[in-house]
Amino acid sequence: MTICDLTQFYSPFSGGVRRYVAEKAAHLEAAGDSHVLIVPGAKTARLVEGLRTIYTIESPLVSRTARYRALLNLNLVEEALEREKPDLIESGDPYQVAWKAIASGRALGIPTVGFYHSHFPDAVLRSVAKYFGSISVMIAEEAGRRYVTALYNRFERTLVPSAGLSELLRTWGLDNVETLELGVDTGVFHPDAASGVSARKNLGWPTDRQILLYVGRLNPDKNVRRLFEAFTKLHEDEPDRFHLAVVGDGMLRNSLLRLQEETAAVSWIQYCGSATELADIYRAADLFVHPGVKETFGLVTLESQACGTPVVGIRGSYMDKIIFSGLHNWSVENDGEALASAIRRVAMEDLGASGLMAASSVGSRYDWKAVFGRLFTIYREVIASYNP
Repeated sequence: MTICDLTQFYSPFSGGVRRYVAEKAAHLEAAGDSHVLIVPGAKTARLVEGLRTIYTIESPLVSRTARYRALLNLNLVEEALEREKPDLIESGDPYQVAWKAIASGRALGIPTVGFYHSHFPDAVLRSVAKYFGSISVMIAEEAGRRYVTALYNRFERTLVPSAGLSELLRTWGLDNVETLELGVDTGVFHPDAASGVSARKNLGWPTDRQILLYVGRLNPDKNVRRLFEAFTKLHEDEPDRFHLAVVGDGMLRNSLLRLQEETAAVSWIQYCGSATELADIYRAADLFVHPGVKETFGLVTLESQACGTPVVGIRGSYMDKIIFSGLHNWSVENDGEALASAIRRVAMEDLGASGLMAASSVGSRYDWKAVFGRLFTIYREVIASYNP
């Protein structure tokens, strides 16, 4: 079996989608199957490593911080698909590349599935709500529904990372939805107090303060402004209690650097590409803070809990279902001061004990082996039943 992943949600500094694709490639290779990856890049190239083939297609930057690119040369996409002839194509984004995956798949007789990584109509609605009135929001919401159903009903399957979002998409009119929650490599992401202490020392984080950690893009869609507001409040009230550590980059980098300068209590790592190093970073922190309110899953929160570091954030997203370290203490309001209060409440608890309980729950329910076992079964069903 040869599986092709085609997405433009991919960069040297990207997070969840990149890790999902990398883990999939590793599991396919371990099973003796092949993986093809087609993504945008700084130059056009083809690289073969064992059972893995990687195509990068020269594409312009759309984000100089996160290094995302817009994949516009769709002819090269079809050339790569025609050369590799995969058994199945998985499209990982909802824009022009998705339409090309469907068209090329039909032309070449290859089934295509879509992964609904991001509930992108929400981002459109937030922009419309900010600049226009309620009628415009209603129009945009209906347009978003129509677009989603028009695109994703063309796939053989639509993979969705949470049951709640799957149900919403079904009410919108999608009739091919498969819920596929993501997972973690429990061989890498697991509790290890000694490595956490060592990593904290190597990172230069203070030992006399509670470390609040955020891992992810520094973009408005991740709601990181609320995190910065919350930390500003915490630092004003108790300047010697908390230290904020951030791993990631994005549009709000300058806001983070200002916070770093104003408080002298912020550490920043632009990117961590090693899963082993990232696991140590999770372990080195006392509490993981995720301010996202539009998450479709929240892979970083799962990884943090798997390492024994509890999580706090803002309730109400699809991420709620995978929280095993005290969701009742989370903020119920999307507000910096409310998030600061939630952080204080959780930070007063026995974080070590709640972290270990969360790690046990994650380890027993969300291992990548089980995730890919189900995914590969879906792939084989789609391939076997496909009728060009």
